[in-house]
Amino acid sequence: MLRRICWFAFVTVSMSAAVLRTTAAQQNYPDRPIRLVVAFVAGGATDTVARQIADDLKQVLGQPVVVENRAGANGYIAWNHVASSEPDGYTLLLAESALAISQALYKKTNSSFDPLLQYDAIAGIAVSPSALIVANSVPANNVAELVALSRTVPQKMNFASAGIGSVSHLNFEVFKAKSGMEAVHIPYKGGGQAVADVVAGHVPMTITSIQTAKGLVESGQVKGLAVNGHERSPALPKVPTLEEAGVPRPDVDVRFWYGLFGPKAMPDQVKQKLENAVSSVLASSQVKERLARLDITPSFLPAAAMRQKLETEITNWTKFIDQHGITPK
Repeated sequence: MLRRICWFAFVTVSMSAAVLRTTAAQQNYPDRPIRLVVAFVAGGATDTVARQIADDLKQVLGQPVVVENRAGANGYIAWNHVASSEPDGYTLLLAESALAISQALYKKTNSSFDPLLQYDAIAGIAVSPSALIVANSVPANNVAELVALSRTVPQKMNFASAGIGSVSHLNFEVFKAKSGMEAVHIPYKGGGQAVADVVAGHVPMTITSIQTAKGLVESGQVKGLAVNGHERSPALPKVPTLEEAGVPRPDVDVRFWYGLFGPKAMPDQVKQKLENAVSSVLASSQVKERLARLDITPSFLPAAAMRQKLETEITNWTKFIDQHGITPK
């Protein structure tokens, strides 16, 4: 009996010590660098947002925030990596609207990935529009002319995208549905190659980030026909919105939106520290001005609202994809 009592006391003390260590770790969080994983290559829209706020988060949290690019498989390499990481707050994901679009598109495949089940939402960060650009060889100078042209050419026009299920692909499908345009999808292995072929005139058109479109339109390498934001872009103030061009606003959010996520079951204290840090960074006038120069609008959402945003977007994109018979092949 004495042995049992001693063993019970040992186990109790050990468990209490473990709880104290865990509590102390959460209170001292972070005490080492944080990895901020991005699912796409350096230089892209998501990578740009990550690098714009990483140093500011470092100032608030007191530890380096290191951006790590894990590109490939339309985002799933990075998404699965973060989902399977320790939920301790040291491996985070800066995700974008592709997270909702891909879940809606691939939900009926054998993929076991589900961001609603495998992630904790931490905070919403920002939104940014995309732009509809066309090659200079296309005889259309506005959306109405482009839609009319698509109905009169002997063969259907093509549009380029960063790949099946990419933001550029699905955004163009929404544009087609809302405008009545006819066009055939030409998927590429990345947005850079897709845009390069539009510039070269090999493919007539694409939808790309405003950051990519700005220099190309201003230098006259392509024509910018519309942006999909709710207002005109300060980066391209002469380019109308799709709504101004007569295209109704869809139920899905076709802007890029960005949010911070971590592996499921992160400690509440850690999540709250990260949420507060994002809120503090986005409230800074310097950060707002810096992001505004890139036409990125801070749009802070607390954790619960960010999760609701993701859930709503998956639902809306699922409905759109099913209605229009879009498949991942």
